[in-house]
Amino acid sequence: MNARAAIPAALIIAAGLALAGWLAGQGLVESRLGHRTVIVKGFSERLVKADIGFLPVRFNAVGPDLATTRGLLESSEKAVFRYLQGKGFKPEDWEVQNVRVEDRLASYNSSAPRPNRFVLTEDMVVRSNDVEKLAVASRNISDLIRDGVVLTSDQYNSGASFVFTKLNDLKPEMLTEATKRAREAAEQFARESGAKVGAIFSANQGLFTIGPAIQIPNERPDKQLEKKVRVVTTITYFLTR
Repeated sequence: MNARAAIPAALIIAAGLALAGWLAGQGLVESRLGHRTVIVKGFSERLVKADIGFLPVRFNAVGPDLATTRGLLESSEKAVFRYLQGKGFKPEDWEVQNVRVEDRLASYNSSAPRPNRFVLTEDMVVRSNDVEKLAVASRNISDLIRDGVVLTSDQYNSGASFVFTKLNDLKPEMLTEATKRAREAAEQFARESGAKVGAIFSANQGLFTIGPAIQIPNERPDKQLEKKVRVVTTITYFLTR
């Protein structure tokens, strides 16, 4: 075959290969477009009890001089310790975190003596895995007022807070349940559309959330002993005929 004759033959072969490749590509695209899928969600919830609690206790003492005020603060501190021991706590269950000193004479920039010149404020926290005991101590903390303890607090330092830390123990069972419910939802959709559920195309586990068992307006969720653990999974299934 001479060179002039080989050129048309090569062109024909190249065109054939291009056509075959185009047809194969079209077949792949049409096959992909032919897939039907359904996106469903499955959820799982558990009511649990917190397994650790924290009780912040803040109190102060006011006096004309530092020595007197310190003595009053130590007296209040001993009363707090007695209260906690009476509720079943041990010294290792609490920790003094901070003691603040305020000199009102310096704050107000005045040379006149003041009978309540110094204010000492002590912050301590009680930590316990016995959350029921901690809840009782928190509810009755005002009993310290009878012992002369001046309790102070703010929005984030009032009452006990409770935490659930055993999420990993629940994850396998809850994910299985959420996936099962997602499958049930997909099967119901498939029956109504005259199809069958195939394999999983994609899955999103979703995030686990831990919130209060009961939503109460204007209440911090960590104040509740009971918690609600929830997870929502999103799964895409193939549908077959």
